[in-house]
Amino acid sequence: MIGEDIMKRIIAFALTILTALTALCLASCSMPLKSSVSRKNGLDCAFQSEVSISLDRLQAEGVLKRFGSGAWEIEFSSPNTLSGVKLEFSEGNTSASYKGLSFSVPQSAVPVRAMMLNLIKAVDENAKLDELKGEEKDGSLEISGELEGGKYLLIVDKDGRLSGFEMDNNKLKITFSELTLIDEKAPSSSETTASSSEETTTASTSETSTETTAASE
Repeated sequence: MIGEDIMKRIIAFALTILTALTALCLASCSMPLKSSVSRKNGLDCAFQSEVSISLDRLQAEGVLKRFGSGAWEIEFSSPNTLSGVKLEFSEGNTSASYKGLSFSVPQSAVPVRAMMLNLIKAVDENAKLDELKGEEKDGSLEISGELEGGKYLLIVDKDGRLSGFEMDNNKLKITFSELTLIDEKAPSSSETTASSSEETTTASTSETSTETTAASE
């Protein structure tokens, strides 16, 4: 009798374990799998876009422009403490201006500046890739990554163009709308600087040549 009782308990225990494993298996199988897909890379371009920024308690809007790798600028239209302020980013440096007058980055813009640097690094790094890879959601592609400032989510549309940027740990969300291309192929900030130097040299040479010719006459 004792042996039969033990055997019944063992069978009951085994059935309990089997039932639990079956339920766990069914639950995992019923969970929808996120599809990992590839999409053409439309980030390596010069563009301008309306942006809406939510950073903790700060709500800001403005126009963002990307001229090339490392060369960006944003001009704010709101809130009042930032309206008209323009931040320009070039090769790791940041300058601020208001209606043409340059000054140091205002205290009210410091948090946004830090988050802009994260956005710039995330976009410029992904722009170097042949194609973008991530998880598809509602027609958009969500690309996960991590920077020194934390994990981020870069969102692009069906053409691989920027449509969103989020960093949950920083309570940051940037939404892009009315994005238009400035140029088909964006030069890097160093190429832009080199081009400007060449134009200045050419202009100076041309002026010198004209003055020499006039003097000889």
